[in-house]
Amino acid sequence: MKKFSKVLSLLLAVMMVLSVMSFANAEEGLAYEAGTVLRMATGYNNAKTGLFFDAETAGEGVTLADGNTYHSGDLKPTWVAVQDKLNVVFENKYQGNGSKDEFNYWKEQMDQVDMLSGTASLLSENGEAGLLVNLADYLDQMPNFKAYLEANPIVLLSITGNVDTGAIYFSPYFDGVNDIERMPLMRTDWVEKLLNGEGEFTAEASKKLAAPVYTPYMPTEGKVEIDVVTADGTAVETIAKDYDAAGNIVAKMNEAGELDGVAAVNMLRAYIDTAYNGYYGTNRADLFIGQNAAWDADELVALVRCVVANPQTLNGTDTIQGIFSREDNNTQRRVDMTRFAGHLFGVRGMESRQDYLYVGTDGELHDARQEAAAYEAMARMNAMAQEGLISAAFINAEEVKTDAYLEQDLGFMHYDYNQTQTVYNKTKLDNAAGEKYMAVMVPVAKWYDGTNEDGVYMRFTESWRSVKTDGWGISKAGVEGDENKLNAALSLIDFAYSEEGQILMSYGPDAFIKTNDDGSYVTFSFNGKDMPVIADATFAELWEKASGNYTNYARMYLGSTLSFAKSQAFEYQCTHEVGKEGAGRISTAIGLGTIKHPELAVCENPWYTSVPTVLPTTKTENQELGQYTELNDKFSGSKGGQNIFVDIIASGFTAEGMGSAEEAAAYVADTMYGAQYLDIKEGAWEADVDYFNEIAE
Repeated sequence: MKKFSKVLSLLLAVMMVLSVMSFANAEEGLAYEAGTVLRMATGYNNAKTGLFFDAETAGEGVTLADGNTYHSGDLKPTWVAVQDKLNVVFENKYQGNGSKDEFNYWKEQMDQVDMLSGTASLLSENGEAGLLVNLADYLDQMPNFKAYLEANPIVLLSITGNVDTGAIYFSPYFDGVNDIERMPLMRTDWVEKLLNGEGEFTAEASKKLAAPVYTPYMPTEGKVEIDVVTADGTAVETIAKDYDAAGNIVAKMNEAGELDGVAAVNMLRAYIDTAYNGYYGTNRADLFIGQNAAWDADELVALVRCVVANPQTLNGTDTIQGIFSREDNNTQRRVDMTRFAGHLFGVRGMESRQDYLYVGTDGELHDARQEAAAYEAMARMNAMAQEGLISAAFINAEEVKTDAYLEQDLGFMHYDYNQTQTVYNKTKLDNAAGEKYMAVMVPVAKWYDGTNEDGVYMRFTESWRSVKTDGWGISKAGVEGDENKLNAALSLIDFAYSEEGQILMSYGPDAFIKTNDDGSYVTFSFNGKDMPVIADATFAELWEKASGNYTNYARMYLGSTLSFAKSQAFEYQCTHEVGKEGAGRISTAIGLGTIKHPELAVCENPWYTSVPTVLPTTKTENQELGQYTELNDKFSGSKGGQNIFVDIIASGFTAEGMGSAEEAAAYVADTMYGAQYLDIKEGAWEADVDYFNEIAE
């Protein structure tokens, strides 16, 4: 009996050893030893948004809605769940850098890491140089990732690093997909206060308008017909801007001579009544803030003139900043002003998924940096700046942030993300006093989409969610010769694109999600799909620890939303009711076709084709592109960087060799090697299209 017990004990011990030695999802065939260590140089942009808690966020210990207390150096809840699910061990190698700097830090010591963050272009370029694992070689063993790519062919096109081999060197990151990204946001209560009501506008005090510099963009005569959503949001109707009857509001203000704020408001009111033949009635503010809004750049300039000239009425002070950026001293945020300029004046490429590229009606790539229209748009923004319609801090790059403008009733509008900015309705504004900051319809502009040689007046947004410009790759030197590490890393990527993985990467673990008595998720309908509802404790914690900012909470505390596929369903639940109101109107307009956008497909009309986040340039071409440092450095979108478009908005055409829009475009093409850059990118785009047609057959 004792002998039998010893044999049984030995057998059990062997079975336990075997269970520890191997872990795999049988259908995937990616076997690896349980407890395989993955060295992770991965995160989002700084030490607070990595897989592990940093000292500042954790403090002496932070207790979360799952009831657990986490300390500095501990894995965040999402990654505890991933570690348990995949039976791996994560080791922290993350330096807390942005994607570009994080990759470059490890580039010369790739044997020290197994997975690392990087920009999409860096990952593809260095994959071609042999530093990263080609994920395409393993797609048959990654059923979830493979199915995702097959269901979204434009995504496959966006991440293919070599069309001859079909190589893929990184897992894509989606901050939502196939939906609008940034939106114009306004203090809508101010618009109503200025424009609505019977009779004339009156005020005890107002300021003089600055001498006019901005000149009309829209016509000064004739009629322009615009499709709008009906006020009740159920249908589409066509209305007219009648310039013959009303004139152009900017031209009328410019010709009027010296105006004060009261006279300017009444002039704008009369213009709206006449130009739209009474369509808006006494709710004139709906031209800008309604479901049936139809505003354009000129009308916006007239409105902002009225806003900055009536601070005593609107905020009881002597100053209001008109249009601002989230952080006026941060190039990463200041470039939002250039993106907004593209929307106002019908310029493609200002909000491209890659550099400033867009597909023209000719099917070829174009670069906004090499086209005079882009600089003309920036010059128009500079004219607005000269009139004091753009914040003084933006012009002088002082450190003033959006929340300070809103909290102190100092700012009127900016162009940004809806959820993170409309949360200020709860944290910074006094809603009891009727203060309201919300998304409004994108502007009407003339766009040259090829359907009319003279252009089409319509609403179009280039801010469309697709593959983001960073992702995670697998270090070839790190996993070389170690099949356990390779298979574990591949399994992590594949799991992230499973249904379970996508929920985990968006919501965090189940403890943060509301469940029924049987343990199933409580769900709600989001974009036609049932998605989980967050737990009450999660929602409360979101406000306690991140002031309602979903993205900050998810990245800093849960460890979700760092890469892979993020659903907007969690973020939507955390959006302030005011934010939902404005975004809902925009969503209705998109659904009814009155706001057009790029498509995540190769379209029959190529102008509507979204540019892939990465183009399949060769190693030699990448080396050549790397030499065009001025082109990259002087159109930076990074904090502390320089951006010529931003400089023109702030200061006009002051750079050497760039005395006008035409000179600037030519300087970029000729002196900054823009023409050579575009030639390389166009060749890669043509190869991409050929590859797409081949895999689509």
